[in-house]
Amino acid sequence: MIVTKAQCMMIAPNWPSARLEDDLRVLNAWAPKFGVTTPLRMAHFLGQCAHESGEMRYVEEIASGKAYEGRLDLGNVKPGDGVRFKGRGYIQLTGRKNYQDYADSGFCVGDLMAHPEWLTKSPGRMKASLYFWWKNGLNALADKDDIIAVTKRVNGGLNGFASRKVYTSKAKRVLGL
Repeated sequence: MIVTKAQCMMIAPNWPSARLEDDLRVLNAWAPKFGVTTPLRMAHFLGQCAHESGEMRYVEEIASGKAYEGRLDLGNVKPGDGVRFKGRGYIQLTGRKNYQDYADSGFCVGDLMAHPEWLTKSPGRMKASLYFWWKNGLNALADKDDIIAVTKRVNGGLNGFASRKVYTSKAKRVLGL
């Protein structure tokens, strides 16, 4: 399926115009490779991205990342890892382990571990979000239209659930569901 600029603007009206065209090009090129191939999967993906990124305005966690320092569950084993590998992308990759997994996936080009800021730029911000979606089995949850399960898998809980539900419902309408 192909998503249009007009559809994106209806789902996330504050999507920065300076990034929209490029993000859309990456989304439409890479979504099929990560299995985001139906309107329902795309609606859930865009709904979660819109919430996570403040309608695609933020591609890097606003907090410093210090809270992630020493978090072994994120693979932050070296001093400074929390700040260095803080959340980036529309669905944020967070932590040394997640960055390394993406770097090793074959989908990432270049030395991400030396340049984690690449996930704030194109194509990294969208492609890494699609990778996270695919790696975490979110297509299957979207197929069940289970927004609670999708949200828990993206967020680890139900933080911002009402907003996620609004964006996903809006994306469904816009994509003809």
